[in-house]
Amino acid sequence: MNRRTFVILLIVGLALLFALAAGAWIRGGQQAARLAEAGPLSCEMAQAPASPHEGMVYVPGGRFVMGDTYYPEERPLREVDVEGFWMDRTEVTNAEFAAFVAATGYVTIAERPVDTVRNPGLPPDMQKPGAVVFIMPNNVDGSGNIAQWWQYVPGANWRHPGGPGTSIEGREHFPVTAIAYEDALAYARWKGRALPTEAQWEWASREANPDAPNSHDQPKQANTWQGLFPVINLAEDGFAGIAPVGCFAPNRLGLYDMIGNLWEWTADPYAGAPGSRVIKGGSWLCAPSYCVRYRPGARQPQEEDLATSHLGFRTILVAPPPS
Repeated sequence: MNRRTFVILLIVGLALLFALAAGAWIRGGQQAARLAEAGPLSCEMAQAPASPHEGMVYVPGGRFVMGDTYYPEERPLREVDVEGFWMDRTEVTNAEFAAFVAATGYVTIAERPVDTVRNPGLPPDMQKPGAVVFIMPNNVDGSGNIAQWWQYVPGANWRHPGGPGTSIEGREHFPVTAIAYEDALAYARWKGRALPTEAQWEWASREANPDAPNSHDQPKQANTWQGLFPVINLAEDGFAGIAPVGCFAPNRLGLYDMIGNLWEWTADPYAGAPGSRVIKGGSWLCAPSYCVRYRPGARQPQEEDLATSHLGFRTILVAPPPS
């Protein structure tokens, strides 16, 4: 083979590869868009067992090795004791949060004027009330700059999670998003409850089983990202974005979506990141190519006063076990 023939074949090969990649990208985007429009607005959950605390299940206490070794912030592994508690079966929904707002007149942080004294030097758009929203990019430059797919959107809040042109109408069974830490805490207190500690949350995610396997594989029964994040979303799990609560099988305790769908607030400050709290559980944006945090031991910091479209919460109650 002479040099000219080799160059021609190389060009043809690269063109074919580019065409295949572009086709996968387009098909992935089309599939994601179709599923996002056609996805269910609610999912049928198993009937809850009789409980003195409606919508909650009991998590028995125990001792376990907390943490993981996949990312540095999950170390060190350490033994912790957890007393028994009750936990919401699902993430708090739009309907539940709306009932709280209707009863109290509460205004979330994303709806309030931005505190520019606490957050000096913000660009003009970030000085307006709003939240951070995931927007699937057309391409990425390979720099790893997350601003390519995360954007601060003025007017985004729990009522309009994607921005002013979006709504939660008809999405009452979806988990509420664009909720800052203070908002989640206010809801929990209104219910006479609390937010889970990191240890409580992880223990519940491990099904109150100290011998639970600590798999790093992408789970099948969870809403996560299939495809090349953030540009190809194959939506093989049936959801191109957030799913309504309870669409995937619960864990053995009867808790839904403890992995995937949305990250969840915990009560614990994140050491070394002032003004941040630990969040747990990963979200629908976690993928093997980007965010292997669909695991009980996964954790990361989140600024307390920054509402985002991939973060929700659930509550706990310390009370006697079922009789």
